Order: sequence, then structure tokens, then C-alpha cells
Amino acid sequence: MPINDSEPSVQSIERAIQVLRCFENSNKMGLTEISKAVGLHKSTTYGIVTTLKNNGLLDKNEETGKYQLGVELYRMVANVHVDLREICHPHIRQLSESTGETINLVIPDDIYIIYIEKQESDRSVKISTSIGKRLPMYCTGVGKAILAFLPPEESSSILDKTKLIPYTKNTLTSKETITRQMEQTREKGFALDMEELEYGLVCVAVPVLNLKRRPVAALSCSGPKQRMGSERLEIISAEMIQHAAGISRMLID
Repeated sequence: MPINDSEPSVQSIERAIQVLRCFENSNKMGLTEISKAVGLHKSTTYGIVTTLKNNGLLDKNEETGKYQLGVELYRMVANVHVDLREICHPHIRQLSESTGETINLVIPDDIYIIYIEKQESDRSVKISTSIGKRLPMYCTGVGKAILAFLPPEESSSILDKTKLIPYTKNTLTSKETITRQMEQTREKGFALDMEELEYGLVCVAVPVLNLKRRPVAALSCSGPKQRMGSERLEIISAEMIQHAAGISRMLID
């Protein structure tokens, strides 16, 4: 739907936008699904989807035939948040130097988070992430840090719209369990991912809050399980909370 019906618009561009908006609630879709969602003939939809794919705004899995939002779109989103990245960059660098682990910066995107900045560990055994990657909130440390500090009605809506898939045996797939953990996160000021997304991966994450105390981003420190014991997580979380507070003060200014 156009934002302003009184302004002139280009039908082909409107249709392309409708196609992209199909992925707000579905991570991956086939051509037939997209065609039905936008109410267009399959051949028309194919032309739009192919054009978006050729320009990097959609990616296609050749094995399944399913489409998903493309890396180029995430890069564009990251560029929009360049000020946030510039503010956070020295904090990310300092945290990576002091912890020796990979530090990530993400922003919320509906029921997902998107990685927009990172500083990888120099160690031979490390956790690697990619800018532009999009993951669900409920099973990531950064996502849970954001969820916990959103207004309750918003976090509840996000969980209701999310398919709670078990990525590992540690993944929380009950809304009630996730909600209880969110309460603990608010009390402690940080969230944990204890091999919930991937075996061997442990993360500690903190929200970045704006003037209205709303989470606009989150920072995470990710490392292999063998280096991320409970005592070290406590030390790292305290340092990360301090850096997140410093970033928040700059956002306020």
C-alpha cells in the first residue's frame, strides 16, 4: 500500500515493494506463495522477483526454489544506521580487545535482528559472524536482550508471530519460558545464549537503550563454550553493560 495515495506513484515499483513486504512475516517463500500474497499473476510476479534477485535485494536457494531477502538489502539498512555504527565502533573495538572474543552490533527488524557491525576475535578458535545476517530474536542473545526491554505488549506480539523452532536441544520453544527468562534479563541487565542457536556457541548480550529507555540495538560477545564459563560471563557482562550505558549517553546527547 502506498504511504500517500495523493502523490503520483509507479505501479511496477509499488509491486516490487509489495513483494519485499511479503517477507515481513515469512523468512523464506516460493514463487507461488509470493504470487498469492501480492495478488498478482505468477508470470508478473516472476519478473519482479527476478529483477529484485538480479539486484541483490532477494536471494534464491536453487535447491528449494525458495526466496529470501538479499544481502544487498541488509547492507542498505546498515548504511542507514551509519551514525549508530560510528558511535558504537570504538566500544566494539575496546570490548574485542579486552575480551579477546567476537563483538557484534545488531538492530531489531520486526521479529528478527540484523547484524550491522562486528569486530572478530584474533584467536584461532573463534566465532565468525557476517554483517547483514538476519536471525530470529527468541534464540539469540542479542535478540533476547532487545525483547526483554521492549514494552510487554510488543515482546508478546513478536513471540506470537514467531515460529519457535528448536535449533538445538537448548533452544527455548515455549513463550512462557522465554517470558520468564526475559524477566531475569531485565533484572540482571544482560541476556545469554547458551548454545541455543548453535552447539558450541555461547553469547552474552546487552541492550542499547535510547532516551525513552527503548532498545534500539544490542551488543553481544560471542565465543566458544570452552572459553565462556559462568565466571567469565559475569565479568564480560559487567564490562558490556558499562559500554552500552556509554553508548546510550551519546544517543541521548
